[in-house]
Formats: sequence, structure tokens, C-alpha cells
Amino acid sequence: MIVAPEVYRVDLADTRAALVWRWPAPVRMLASAAVGGGLIDASSIVNIGVTHSYRRTDLDAHAQDAHDAMGIERVGPTLFTAADVTLGVVAIDEAVRCDATVGITRPTWAADVDDAVGAWAPGTVNVVVQLPVCLTDAAMVNAVITATEAKAQAFGEAAIPGTGTASDAVVIVVDPTGPSEPFGGPRATWGARIARAVHEAVVEGIRRHP
Repeated sequence: MIVAPEVYRVDLADTRAALVWRWPAPVRMLASAAVGGGLIDASSIVNIGVTHSYRRTDLDAHAQDAHDAMGIERVGPTLFTAADVTLGVVAIDEAVRCDATVGITRPTWAADVDDAVGAWAPGTVNVVVQLPVCLTDAAMVNAVITATEAKAQAFGEAAIPGTGTASDAVVIVVDPTGPSEPFGGPRATWGARIARAVHEAVVEGIRRHP
């Protein structure tokens, strides 16, 4: 059974705040984060809140500076958002936990003309999903798709003109021990729980959005 992480907020000098997840030992993750992403074993995730005027593109350097300031040695998945991280939402469905920070100031459609919205803009919906079981690598990819579809469903229900923002990120965290579940789609047992947790968190995040 995966050990629950310590989750806490840190106020940093050059950001609005940061949310931190820390495990006592590395766990398996699949992350679309621009910094520290990929299929990795890591013991921390950081979600950094930035201002709407944020224009830095040296995200690796910013992530390293933030980790140094917090005393975190190894840089795991590092997310950035202009959403107020103090308004982050937690939703749980049958032991699947979703933490979401929801920024919707710059929504965009997935299929649109080039540069309809810039590749990096500080709006951003960031989703961290934790499961108490292991998934195969393929099922983890499927879980990212499921989480994204659930987010898009929440956007549609709220009549937001887009499927997300151009800089949204998803992190799937699984228990690295035990047998691997082979499926992560929305009608699979664990995929359905992911979808419901993400949907609930994003719906509530939209409701709280200033």
C-alpha cells in the first residue's frame, strides 16, 4: 500500500505560493509537467502559483530555485499555474484522490488554428491523481487520457469555450508495489474512479474560480 504523502503549502518570495506533495520514498508517476515530467520514480511534486503577468520561459531554472528555497533536493514533477493554489480542491472517489488547481482565464479548444492561444500562458488546470494500486505503463497513459476527458467534461458542463487551457498538466501517481492493473479507461474500475474524482475536483474548482 502506498504511503500517503505529506501535503502542504509554502509561501515563496517570488511566487504567489506553492503546493507540495512529499513521500518518504520514491513512488511511480507519469507526468505531463514541463519540468520533471515523463514516466519516473520521484518522491515529490510541486505546484507553483505564479501571477497572471508571468512570462518566464526558463521553467527548469525557476523550478530549481523553488526547490532550493524549500530544501527539496531532487526535482520531481513541477507544475505552474496562475490559479490561486490556496483555492485548490481535493476530491476522493473510492480511494482515488484528485488534487486540482483550476485556472480558466485562457481556455482553448484542443483542435484549433495554430497559435490560437500561446503554448505557455499562466492560466492552467493542474491535476494530481493518486491511486492506492499499481497500473501498467500503458494503463497509466490511459489514466492521463481519462483524467483529461473528465476535465473536458467539466468544462463543457460549465459552458466554458474550450477543452482546457494550453498549459494544463496531469500527474498520475501509483503504488509501485503489488500486481499492476491493466486498464485505466473510464469504464475500467480504477479509470472510472479517476474520472469521477477529477470531474468533481474540476467542477468545484470552476465554481471557486474568482
